[in-house]
Amino acid sequence: MRHFIDIAKHSLNKYGEELCGDKVEILKTEDKTIIVLADGLGSGVKANILSTLTTKIIITMLKSGADLQDAIETITNTLPVCSVRGIGYSTFTIVEIDNQLNCEIVEFDNPALFFMRDKKIMQIKKIPFTSSGKTLYRSKIVLRPTDVMVLCSDGVIHAGVGIMLNHGWEWEHVAAFLEGQTHRSSEYINRRLIDTCKKLYDDRPGDDTTAITVMIRKPRCVNVLTGPPQVPQNDKPIVKRFMDQPGLKVVCGGTAANIVARELDCEVETSLTYYDPKIPPIGKIKGIDLVTEGVLTLKMVLMHLKAIQESCEEPDYRKEDAVTKLVKLFLEEATYIKFWVGCAINPAHQNPDFPADLSIKINIVKELVETLNAMGKQAKITFIDEDKSL
Repeated sequence: MRHFIDIAKHSLNKYGEELCGDKVEILKTEDKTIIVLADGLGSGVKANILSTLTTKIIITMLKSGADLQDAIETITNTLPVCSVRGIGYSTFTIVEIDNQLNCEIVEFDNPALFFMRDKKIMQIKKIPFTSSGKTLYRSKIVLRPTDVMVLCSDGVIHAGVGIMLNHGWEWEHVAAFLEGQTHRSSEYINRRLIDTCKKLYDDRPGDDTTAITVMIRKPRCVNVLTGPPQVPQNDKPIVKRFMDQPGLKVVCGGTAANIVARELDCEVETSLTYYDPKIPPIGKIKGIDLVTEGVLTLKMVLMHLKAIQESCEEPDYRKEDAVTKLVKLFLEEATYIKFWVGCAINPAHQNPDFPADLSIKINIVKELVETLNAMGKQAKITFIDEDKSL
């Protein structure tokens, strides 16, 4: 694949509300990627229901093969207009990108989408059209690698109003902020944007605040080998296939590291430096990008990813321990993550009351894959003992 559509999304609930009035739906198929952001009128339960209804109708119709225009007409006919304010009960932005990077954008009363090319904000031509008496705007553009788009609800451009800023952050100020960021990943940009909004609100958001960053990146795969195969005769072909894969190479686990080192005819160098007493040290193998301990380290990575997933704050990547390095690799460097899992069971990690397929190691890796996919990556597992090509 020539490109990867890297997407990150984060939200802040209005202070005192348990539910967010903004809703995001992302659909990735073989042919296209569809992103829908809806902002329900008001806040809390009512706003959440309205925004959820909006995103679900649009995504469900598009997933079923409906034309974008039909989906728009359905939603504009479905959602009434507030009699007091004279505005729709839910605003929305739709972005549709196909495999050739042809992009169509439809906007209805949300803040204008931010589009950056070569780290500079560019204006996209918008064509107004009417649906059920409502004015919407359509844009079409062919995207390029490194292009960035940021969708947001009005909580972003109102950040700080009446607290730190008289008129809120405003669109032009947000645009200048985005231009000043290091465009290394959508996760990095989006977290910095939402974290800045949170600070402008003095940690008490006056409105539901959501941002979605979309970046066109070159694919980068990270291959993670953990656990030895059940059949020792497979060591050589497994290591060869692992080393032949494109992308970065990570080995997690002492036994796996020893097998890889032996097949590569080199030694495992173990560091005696403990950056964190709770985290096993990092090892080194020539030709491997990162070598760590196995189950304990992967479990801590999983816990760290879940904590990051629940927060909008920017992770601290300054530490040099194995967990920090793996988390940064997964979130900042990788677009695709493939876990190569050997099914030999370490007795120290296996509850004798559980069947072999419920080993701690395999469960942790499965949960890692689910978490990474939920965070916008494409992660999968290959059980090397079941790979018939070996």
